[in-house]
Amino acid sequence: MRTSTKLILLSSLFFSSSAFAVEPEVVPGEYIVKFKNLTSSSQAHKKIVSKGGQLKGAFSGRKSFHLKFDPKDKASVEALKNDPEVEYIEPNYVLRSTNEDQPGVMFQSVSREEIQRPSGMTDQAVTAQTAGVYDQSGANTHTTEAWAVSQPYDVNKRPIVAVIDTGLDSSHTVFTQSLAVWNNLGEIPSNGVDDDFNGYIDDIKGWNFINGTANFYDDQGHGTHVSGIVLGATMDILKAPPLDKAKIQIMPLKFLDANGSGSTSNAISAMYYAVNNGAKIINCSWGGSAYSRALHEAMTYAYSHGVLVVSAAGNYAKNNDSNGMYPANYDVPSNLSVAASNDYDYLASFSNFGVASVPVSAPGVLIYSTAPGGTYALMSGTSMAAPFVAGAAALSLREAMQLSGYQLKGMVLSSATRYSQLNGKVGTGARIDSLYLINSVMGQSLAAASQPNYEPAFKAERSVASESSSSNSVAGCGLIAATELLGPGAGGGSFSNMSWLAIFLLIPVLLWFSLRQKSPQSRRKFDRFRMNSSIKVMLGERELTGQIQTISLGGLSFNADEALQKGHTVTMKIASPDGKDTIEVEGSIVWSEDSKNYGVQFAETKLNILDKINMWTRQLSRAAQ
Repeated sequence: MRTSTKLILLSSLFFSSSAFAVEPEVVPGEYIVKFKNLTSSSQAHKKIVSKGGQLKGAFSGRKSFHLKFDPKDKASVEALKNDPEVEYIEPNYVLRSTNEDQPGVMFQSVSREEIQRPSGMTDQAVTAQTAGVYDQSGANTHTTEAWAVSQPYDVNKRPIVAVIDTGLDSSHTVFTQSLAVWNNLGEIPSNGVDDDFNGYIDDIKGWNFINGTANFYDDQGHGTHVSGIVLGATMDILKAPPLDKAKIQIMPLKFLDANGSGSTSNAISAMYYAVNNGAKIINCSWGGSAYSRALHEAMTYAYSHGVLVVSAAGNYAKNNDSNGMYPANYDVPSNLSVAASNDYDYLASFSNFGVASVPVSAPGVLIYSTAPGGTYALMSGTSMAAPFVAGAAALSLREAMQLSGYQLKGMVLSSATRYSQLNGKVGTGARIDSLYLINSVMGQSLAAASQPNYEPAFKAERSVASESSSSNSVAGCGLIAATELLGPGAGGGSFSNMSWLAIFLLIPVLLWFSLRQKSPQSRRKFDRFRMNSSIKVMLGERELTGQIQTISLGGLSFNADEALQKGHTVTMKIASPDGKDTIEVEGSIVWSEDSKNYGVQFAETKLNILDKINMWTRQLSRAAQ
């Protein structure tokens, strides 16, 4: 018997004040400065205090420091910037996994038995599953086949994947039974001493960079879900207990708070920590629109140590080639930006893309994974696509542990499966394939580690005096937002009447764009599914009964005994495939055939109704297109 779960339903658009702002968000009064020659904290402290600032932290060995000024004191900041000892100074930007205005996504409690295994996989793929059932996604990624050919558990071959995120509920049975959480063998538990001299006291299993403690508990849910995807790409985390021992290790590094918000300074600290403590892969399911030279340097440091960084492309349905999202857009050779695709290998309607900047896609729609409190959840976003790549790469790396992150990235891309519908969206026109990847890495078991030289071309710094207020941001990379589900009174902060007017005018356009983004090459925008359910059609005072033939997110076809006129608007009550649920939608008759078979095009439909239809179709077989 599966444990009880929670299902998170998420909308397919990102509506918030931040989506329409120009200036990136910053932590008021905080900056990152790099000196040309000063290396010690005492030297930096003296210099910063002389300018009226306060030293908050240092990035060991980097000549870089985190500092704070009075937010109103722009003159002192400019004075420091003009100091000949300063190489650069930049604001401490805010990064996000999900929008700060939306911490309370709607939860619906369900049992594990109520979650049907996704039906997106072909019959052949289902038959080929021999090592267990991969039911976290319906995409045919050949995941269980990769498990079957992977080397057996070996304590000396457990690559560390650092999940820099909102933390982890390490007490979840998936992580306790699999022993997946990284263990810092150089540290003696709870003795109050930095035994391994890495600068962190009692960092036994990870670190919280927000409050500077070893308590990295996930108070938001994003990091636990991401970690479950990383681990789930390497083993069946949904099997009946006891679970197998994990072949990889998860290093939880918390820098995002309960609102999914964190600072660049803490993200940088987490990245240096990950590299210095042995991580081979770093997952970054977060981002923002602001370029940070300090974060670019941290990514370059990861590259120099052979680490693969996997970054979420973002959830604005925009082209990253012309609209940068960071860290996804850093040109570091071992940085792998990932778009989200659905069960049928179309780009997800919300996903960012870019032929030059986003090379590959991975499953990111309605992904089933762990959640805090021993629960499970469905979430969508490029935040879900990135950790699938990180997990599959970690499993494959076990076959050739010497490979660099640059080499591993190349194999992820060269082994991915190409789909015509992804052409023009991601660089390879492909979606990751776990089996092809692990087979590719097996062929490199004797290859020497290698990577090209990389000299970063840093962008010019923004004026540090042009900070935005803390309520403005073009940021966010993780989940798909759920403003529709929050209801009246959700969100916070001031917002002008003109901004609200702009949103209301744009909502119909954004809805139309989002729901039709799936297949730009075809006039049929949605996959159709065979469905045998009853339907009641209300035409004025009349109520007709019929039987559905097919359904999609855009409409349905059905049989009825009475003739209906093309163009008539009708209200339909539709029964779910199992007959346990009913939804009501409006639409118009768009065609008829012999007065028996009708097509109905849905009118503007609430996102929660579309979520239900999407859930239903995961249990149905595709109809001829």
